[in-house]
Amino acid sequence: MLTLINADVGGDRTVVRIGASRVASVGEPPQADERVLDLAGDRLLPGLINAHDHLQLNHLPRLEPARRYRNVREWIAEVDRRRRVEGALKAAVAVPLAERLLLGGVKNLLSGVTTVAHHDPLYAGLCEIQYPVRVVRRYGWAHSLYVEGEAKTIESRERTPADWPWIIHAAEGVDEEAREELWRLDRLGCLTPNTLIVHGVALGAVERHRLSAASAGLIWCPSSNLHLFGATVDVAELTSEGRVAIGTDSRLTGSRDLLDELRTAARLTAMSSAALECMVTRDAARLLRLADRGIVAPGARADMLVLPAGMPLDRVRRSDIRLVMVGGIPLYGDVDFAAALVSGWRWVEVRVDGRLKFMEASLAERLSRLAASEPGLELAATVGRAA
Repeated sequence: MLTLINADVGGDRTVVRIGASRVASVGEPPQADERVLDLAGDRLLPGLINAHDHLQLNHLPRLEPARRYRNVREWIAEVDRRRRVEGALKAAVAVPLAERLLLGGVKNLLSGVTTVAHHDPLYAGLCEIQYPVRVVRRYGWAHSLYVEGEAKTIESRERTPADWPWIIHAAEGVDEEAREELWRLDRLGCLTPNTLIVHGVALGAVERHRLSAASAGLIWCPSSNLHLFGATVDVAELTSEGRVAIGTDSRLTGSRDLLDELRTAARLTAMSSAALECMVTRDAARLLRLADRGIVAPGARADMLVLPAGMPLDRVRRSDIRLVMVGGIPLYGDVDFAAALVSGWRWVEVRVDGRLKFMEASLAERLSRLAASEPGLELAATVGRAA
């Protein structure tokens, strides 16, 4: 049992006890035989939820658009052309899938993300116990009406249970065709309470009202939207209803990580830090039907993020993060925490954006064997072990 004392949870210092990969209690004092970690007023948050990523694409270079696109199909055609002729992009695409997926997981872990909604097939590697973050497994998806066509989109929606999220790229563009996609989905019977629209750039006030009336949700990827289209959707009203979660898309078009995405969201809106935080914790968990995540409460997954005292999430950079745990197991954080954690647990020193950190040893060892690498992460040979 690991017990965190003096943890700032929602503005109040409290005690959080962790056992068997879940939160055992909040507010109860530690027992005599428990390992105790004093957070000394540092912020304790549930692990962040990235509501939209293409995990196999995050090692790719960010491509500058040839122009501002009107519709995503123009971008898809551009990428298909460039991946055949550009040397760096061709080489990146040739990296083995297992390596690409691992790098996508590490990208998320280093930014405090412990759960990711992957918008592609649920590749076998994502279900391995050693994958660094949790990947949503109970979901239905279609890429888009443009890629799938109407028949396959309807089939995907109909085979998705009502208590699973059904996720689709839609309204991804700024033209009338993009705006009409929401109404096409509605006419096809695909706009339902478990529908999550990704991007939604073209959604005007009428379309947003229809989305809300259907009790559906929006996954917002503002950096990717601005990069490709020079515009993004107005999320203010939907956010006030708890209908918006934030995703990163991938580094091919999006920002470096979810923390960068939050800073973009803060710059674009008048939302408070608390409201932005909800979009990557509580609201994201509800929209993705993840009842045991997004909160610090008894029975919730012990997926935790520790931040410096008083630091708002939308000002955090990944090197600021003090600790990330998945299922109560520490995977990344500050070295001064390492020795106080799980007995017998092995860790190595790494540097993230120039700052000394620890990483769980087996994860670092797997990364050291890859041909590709995570930018800003320097692996070292020093191995430590908790007492």
